[in-house]
Amino acid sequence: MIILITGASHTGKTVLAQRMLEQYHYPYLSIDHLKMGLIRSGNTSLTPEDDEELTGYLWPIVSEMIKTAIENRQNLIVEGCYVPFDWRKSFEETYLTDIRFICLAFSDAYIEEHFAEIKGHASDVEARLDDSDCTTRQLKQDNHRMIEGFEKAGEEVIFITDRYEETMEKIKNPLA
Repeated sequence: MIILITGASHTGKTVLAQRMLEQYHYPYLSIDHLKMGLIRSGNTSLTPEDDEELTGYLWPIVSEMIKTAIENRQNLIVEGCYVPFDWRKSFEETYLTDIRFICLAFSDAYIEEHFAEIKGHASDVEARLDDSDCTTRQLKQDNHRMIEGFEKAGEEVIFITDRYEETMEKIKNPLA
């Protein structure tokens, strides 16, 4: 089973991946770690701010890693925002049956009501060295972009509208 977790910034993708790792003992691949390894090693001239270009650069690598895990009957959690809206086109149907897709997004009302909490949890699993660009406006824009893109592609988006912890618990079970 491959669990592919994506969504807008600060929605808890990494927290969910970490909780699933702890509960199911599946290995976990952070696309952000791959990104930073390639950037820091000089294997790309892209920067962490080049989101759109990074998706095109990273996804072919990540999708082939997913295929390899499926072919070897290995479980894997893959987490990050660098998943294209049309990600399914990278896989034949035989692969898709082994992938559980999870896309997280906040509602505007949740962002407005819980912004301080969202910022307070930004480094729960990984340290964010500089989170100054995180504003309610930026979060809303990022969430809208993800929601519109994935819904247009026919994907289900899990909206976090009020009870964050309850929502996370409901989606944590990949076999449900």
